[in-house]
Amino acid sequence: MTQVAEVVTAEMASELTASREEAARALWAEHYPRLAGWCASLVGDIDVAHDIAADSFERLLARWTKVEDPRAYLYVIATNRVRDHWRHQRRDRELTDRLRPSKEDSSTPAVDPWLRDLVMRLPERLRRPVLLHYYADLPVADVARALHRPVGTIKRALSEGRAQLLSDIEEQK
Repeated sequence: MTQVAEVVTAEMASELTASREEAARALWAEHYPRLAGWCASLVGDIDVAHDIAADSFERLLARWTKVEDPRAYLYVIATNRVRDHWRHQRRDRELTDRLRPSKEDSSTPAVDPWLRDLVMRLPERLRRPVLLHYYADLPVADVARALHRPVGTIKRALSEGRAQLLSDIEEQK
């Protein structure tokens, strides 16, 4: 009797999976173009809009059985992702404005090319925090926000970067 129940359960699960996949395909065909176009009108970049729309569908499919109104859920997720995109753009713009030297500030000391070359040889995961913290004079918290990493990770990268630079300097002596 248990073998029959297992076969029936497996058949039902297969049919249920097939019907869910069919429903997901139909939802994609019906809503994806409109959702991607709506996102493009908000973000102004068709590639970013397609990424947001695809991500919205991915998140919907992860919660497929719990969502009552898939179309509404898609647009809520897409709206949140568009807001995230706007926040990232604003943060990047603010960071760029802070990094751009002002015209009045001509007192910036020249950077020794030898030291710059050593910094540029650092691995990227160390180089970016070192450049932003020491060259752009950003606080660690701002560097963490700009690189979308935790503060502790940035502190560790700065420590490793300093150690690597010290080692490189001692080797060249």
